[in-house]
Amino acid sequence: MKADLHVHSTYSDGADSVYEVLQKAANHGVNYVSFVDHDSTMGLGEKQVLGAELGIKVIPGIEISAYDFKRKRKVHILGYHYHEQAKHIEALCRPVRERRRKHTLWQIEQLKRVGYRLDQQAIISSALPSLTVYKQHVMNYLTKSAYTSEAYQQLYQSLFKGNGPASGDIEYVDAFDAVKAIVADGGIAVVAHPGQLHSYDIIPELVEVGLGGIERNHPDHTKVDHQHVEELANTYQLIMTGGTDYHGAFGTPITIGSIVSPQIPIERTVNY
Repeated sequence: MKADLHVHSTYSDGADSVYEVLQKAANHGVNYVSFVDHDSTMGLGEKQVLGAELGIKVIPGIEISAYDFKRKRKVHILGYHYHEQAKHIEALCRPVRERRRKHTLWQIEQLKRVGYRLDQQAIISSALPSLTVYKQHVMNYLTKSAYTSEAYQQLYQSLFKGNGPASGDIEYVDAFDAVKAIVADGGIAVVAHPGQLHSYDIIPELVEVGLGGIERNHPDHTKVDHQHVEELANTYQLIMTGGTDYHGAFGTPITIGSIVSPQIPIERTVNY
């Protein structure tokens, strides 16, 4: 069985619709997919219905924008197989989505002040069905250069990083609260790409509040990361997951299913 448990769609900062992602997954023999759209459980019904039509099992998923306040670094938390209502996850993530939307709209205004001609409503519309607007949507309005091109990266850095006119970020949720919310909704909490964000140190502490896994296979992970994840997984009896972190044209080019999960999370039985 081939499982890509880390893909993004137009329900967050992915360039491809749910159907486009699933069609590509089907074309590459993927049996299981999990859309881990940022801070959002929107569209789960659509994702599962379309997946069933193409012979793909869609596992409920999310990637929560979290933070390790002790070490002052980002820690993304994946959630799988949560209860359909996801009331604890939604209560935690709704304010994050609202902060991100407000921040991106603020960024648009800052760019307009320094001379960029931006149509805010057009950018908001281009983000649909996501109700949150991301920097990727702003960049897509500004340039048609490929994400990996020098022109794109230079423009992105000059606008959104360092002393750029639209630099800055939103406040993320506490990583411990993210794990607790996923577990409260019957899900399996997994630390996303710890090698990318250097978030290994917090893993033993997150285990104490219910962490269930670590992402092993990811485009940014090295053989050293694989070994480190395996050691932690064995020590704390955690599952290992993986996927392509696919964003379509809004990210580094990669084929869905080219990186797969070594294990498939098993759905838990939850009493409400």
